Amino acid sequence: MYAALAAITACGPTHPGVGPTDGGSAPALSAPGAAASLPAAATQFIPSADGVMIAWRQYGHGEPAVVLIHGWATDSSIWREQLAPLALQHTVVTLDLGGAGASGTNRQTWSLAGFAQDVAAVVARLPQARVILVGDGLGGPVALEAAPLIGARVAGIIGAETFRTIGQPAPAPSQVDQYLQPFRTDFAAATRQFVTGTLFHAQTDPAVVRTVAELAAHSAPTRGLATLTELNRLDYASVLSAVKIPIVVIDSDLGGAVDEARLRKAVPQLRVITLTGDDSFAMLDDSRRFNTTVMQAIDSLVPR
Repeated sequence: MYAALAAITACGPTHPGVGPTDGGSAPALSAPGAAASLPAAATQFIPSADGVMIAWRQYGHGEPAVVLIHGWATDSSIWREQLAPLALQHTVVTLDLGGAGASGTNRQTWSLAGFAQDVAAVVARLPQARVILVGDGLGGPVALEAAPLIGARVAGIIGAETFRTIGQPAPAPSQVDQYLQPFRTDFAAATRQFVTGTLFHAQTDPAVVRTVAELAAHSAPTRGLATLTELNRLDYASVLSAVKIPIVVIDSDLGGAVDEARLRKAVPQLRVITLTGDDSFAMLDDSRRFNTTVMQAIDSLVPR
């Protein structure tokens, strides 16, 4: 499974809140108390480089601006439990990448480069001098590709459940094709099976697992498959050559702790924080610990 497995594991589906990513209705979890205390933010829209309208929202105020980038089969609602804590000290921005949430779906090619342009378009509207990009799963590589587009304003990148395959050889095309075949045959069923069987601990609330699986299964198959294929063909070396800023990785030890030595050999400016005992959705089912860790990472990148 190699990078395909890592790509999906690291790009977990959404925590509900905004609604299904596309393709129909899906169940929603109850609103957490932290999110409920934060006033609703108006949804704004900005055209990406290809004209697709990107939905984004802004909370709080202060430097640096923290831009939260969601992952595969998700939308910006995955970050709902992070908004209130982060907004106490920072400007917090969420966006729906093209095709997800409230953003436009009229894109011909679904690529990391296109998603990076989505992020850059939103950041261009922010007045803050410094920006930190926080990417979950697929959002990590998107942040890497967006950073050079944004330029010197990016003070650092925080990756959540991502970058595990940095420094590994890419799998053979035949391996990727074999792993993705069930998703081509029945995307919704394969996604449900993967989420329920791989991304959570046995003791996780079954209602949470079912809801996440259904939300993931409602992602558009065309975009989901295109993105998975590109993720598994991603040449990290070529992307990282343009990124010189510090990187902090916040990762669970589900399936084994990340090989920090391998990652640091490829990216010397990278460091790993392991949330021992957590699963692929610490921002959802261990949000207090996750939030504390993210805030500490932000402070390490831009000391107050």
